Amino acid sequence: MEKVLHLKDHHDAFAEILHTLLGSKGSHDAVIQHKEEISSVGHRVVHGGEEFSEPAIVDDEMLQKLEKVSELAPLHNPANVNGIKIARKIFENSKHVVVFDNSFHKTLPEHVFMYPLPIEVYKKGKVRKYGFHGTSHNYVSKQCAQFLNVEPSTLKLITLHLGNGCSACAIKHGKSIDTSMGLTPLEGLMMGTRSGSIDPAAVFYLTNLSKSKHKEKCDSSALQRLESMLNKKSGFKGICGESDLRKVLSIMKSDTEQGKLAKLAFEMFCYRIKLVIGSYFVALNGVDAIIFTAGIGENAVR
Repeated sequence: MEKVLHLKDHHDAFAEILHTLLGSKGSHDAVIQHKEEISSVGHRVVHGGEEFSEPAIVDDEMLQKLEKVSELAPLHNPANVNGIKIARKIFENSKHVVVFDNSFHKTLPEHVFMYPLPIEVYKKGKVRKYGFHGTSHNYVSKQCAQFLNVEPSTLKLITLHLGNGCSACAIKHGKSIDTSMGLTPLEGLMMGTRSGSIDPAAVFYLTNLSKSKHKEKCDSSALQRLESMLNKKSGFKGICGESDLRKVLSIMKSDTEQGKLAKLAFEMFCYRIKLVIGSYFVALNGVDAIIFTAGIGENAVR
């Protein structure tokens, strides 16, 4: 059964989930009889900063710490925190557990996670590579070991999480030793709407262009537009106007200007993936398996 709903906020969404689980009064479609049957609620949070390296039980102190690192993922963490707060009110008798998207990458060596910036930038602002999609990379690496009937600690793997968001991970003996996303999910591979890695100086250049065009006296508006462009209007969408690879592959068949741009976008995407695979092959000193997962990784066989 499919139901289309228009929900204005997290509260409405969680309330609808509870309503669906309880079913209609007097009907037989109930999954649970009362909400106290839900013993635990799991939350996936994108960024835990350096504070959290393992899943954590939610309490007020933990939420305060989580709010402090929200500036590291301004597009994700504030919504995550808000969702947790509302869920705790609706499912007040349940245990709430947070799993962090970057925790699998806590094993990155220092020479990998550090950026070559003044050391004070790291000491004061914790600006470094964190990496994301950790729950996915961790899971598929273990599934690969199970498929090969060996222990994860014996393998050298390259995992590629390719969807609208994309990242790669080098996994040595069950531990992440490098990954393509960085301080935020914007770094690394080209994605559906994200640019991935570009020359940092391009940001300054584009900011100055925007300020000049809009005759601005401060940087805030220009930076906001640029952040939106890099996160929401770049990648596949920026090159050919479509962020869904299924549509991109279809457009590529047409002998039109958009078809040519779609082909260019696809070639750019594949090239950057090959570069990362090659660099991780060297970092791992060989590889036992390369794993593709997520919407593109699982379904786009070419």
